[in-house]
Amino acid sequence: METITFEKKMLSVRQSLYNYACQLTMCVEDAEDLVQEAMYKILKNANKYVNEQNFKGWTFTILKNIFINDYRKNAKRKQINDTTPNDYFLNLTNVYAQESPDDVMSEKEIRKLIAMFNDDLKVPFNMYLKGYSYQEIADNMGIPLGTVKSRIFFARKKLQKMLKDFR
Repeated sequence: METITFEKKMLSVRQSLYNYACQLTMCVEDAEDLVQEAMYKILKNANKYVNEQNFKGWTFTILKNIFINDYRKNAKRKQINDTTPNDYFLNLTNVYAQESPDDVMSEKEIRKLIAMFNDDLKVPFNMYLKGYSYQEIADNMGIPLGTVKSRIFFARKKLQKMLKDFR
């Protein structure tokens, strides 16, 4: 493709790329950075573009891949490694976080609502809330893993419906 034509095509999709980047990042500054990096990679890889290919789709794919790679890189960077015995710092509760009476009352009311569920929903949901994995619940109850997942899903939906006026 001719360089001038390629650059015109690239500039014609810039606004669409920016709009898409805003949707991905939900931040104007990050979206501008993402578009700028994408434009650089698009220019850098211009020789890899095939004329019959959808140009807009090709540029969107480049932008999306940059976003995904940056997200993964940032997620790894934020990971905490606690080398203290028994994960002391990870298990340390925040002393300053005090429960308000509203929080305690809310939890009691929610537990009462869960207690009203039939056993098919209540038992796996309570086990899930206690920290059991789906597989542990399935093994404990002697039911398939998919059944456990669906029951927990339906319990959540039922609880959400019951709490919609709670806020």
